[in-house]
Amino acid sequence: QVQLVESGGALVQAGDSLVISCAASGPAFSTYIMGWFRQTPGKEREFVAGINRSGSTTRYSDSVKGRCIISRDNAKNTVFLQLNSLKPDDSAVYYCAAGFMANINVVPSGYKYWGQGTQVTVSS
Repeated sequence: QVQLVESGGALVQAGDSLVISCAASGPAFSTYIMGWFRQTPGKEREFVAGINRSGSTTRYSDSVKGRCIISRDNAKNTVFLQLNSLKPDDSAVYYCAAGFMANINVVPSGYKYWGQGTQVTVSS
């Protein structure tokens, strides 16, 4: 069983940067593909970024590509999401997820474990 706890969400202004974190407890963190998703009320959960087990491969949605960096520290069982040049449209609850699939998956159903989420609000 893996438990994921996100932190770092905040109220920021447009153009600001923010780093949110996800700490994992449980065995074998380095064996999981990790992903970040976000969701706003009334909308489906949306893929933001994913990272492979070693951290050597990343994938981003078109909506954040060039403004976002996902990274992981397997020694600390933590995955990070750095968001730059934030826009009001980036406002959402951000969730981290862990899965066992072979490659980074952009579909929520591909991930087995989920955190509770952290709120990011960007004011204009």
